[in-house]
Parts: sequence; structure tokens; C-alpha cells
Amino acid sequence: MPMAQDLTYSSVTELRYKNLRFLITDSPDDENIQSFTETCLKYGVTATVRVSEKTYDTKPIETAGIKVYNLEYPDGSAPDSLVREKWLNIVKENKNGCIAVHCIHGLGRSPVLVAMALREAGMNRQESIDFVRARRRGSFNVRQLEFLQNYHSGHRLTDKHVGCLIM
Repeated sequence: MPMAQDLTYSSVTELRYKNLRFLITDSPDDENIQSFTETCLKYGVTATVRVSEKTYDTKPIETAGIKVYNLEYPDGSAPDSLVREKWLNIVKENKNGCIAVHCIHGLGRSPVLVAMALREAGMNRQESIDFVRARRRGSFNVRQLEFLQNYHSGHRLTDKHVGCLIM
């Protein structure tokens, strides 16, 4: 009988910036979904976002009280405008929790979404790329890097309060 893979080590990367928290992981499967769910609970995950093909039953995650979102888009590519909009809404809805996001290996599609959220929260282009890459080595291919370098933030995840203005 095969042993379930333990997702409590290097396949999980936690990223924190301001009030945002993300876990980038590789894709669980039916054999290790319980371990994946336990890891999510350990980190206080409130939502899981799958951006790759479905490889597992989501019931164990949902039973644990974690929302599951499917935002699949093609491997090696950048997210289209609909995926980007849905992603930012998920981040806004879960800004007091932690969002687990995964693709197949957690090196392309997932890091792109996290870097995009970091840009929307106030990081500049290069900072968001470097921040993710320093924590999740091997993240992004050339096409995804080009997308991130050309991505224009609307600062949709920043605090709009500008403080006091004295005239």
C-alpha cells in the first residue's frame, strides 16, 4: 500500500506581506488530501484555490470548513482577465485568513497569482517577483515573468486611507 505524501515540509511555502497570507503548494491528490487538509488547518487557511487540472476530491477540504475555488488556466501561461478578477475578489474576501493556492508543482501559475496580489497590495514589479522567487525557487517561466513585468496594478488590495492632509 503506498504511503501518503506528507505536505508539511518543503512543498509548502508560506508568504506574508502586510495583512496578506498565502501558502503556495504543489497539487494534492486523493492519496494525500488528508495531509494537505491538515497542513491547511495548521496554517489557518480559509480558502484553497486550484489553478490546475483537478486531481483530488475536494470534500475533505470543504468538510474542514475551508472554501474551495477553481480558477484553472493553461499551464505555463498568465491568467486571463476573468481569472485575475476572480482571484483578486477571493483575496479581498479572505484578507483576514490565509489562502492556499496550487497548480501542479507550485512553480508557475500559483506564484503568478500571488505576485499579482502582492503588486495590488503595494509592492513594485521587481519586488513582487523577487519576494516570491526568494521563497519559492524556480518560480515563473519567461512568459509569466513578462506578464508580471507588464502587469499594471490598480492597487486594489491597498488601504485607501491617505491620512491627514494639512493645507
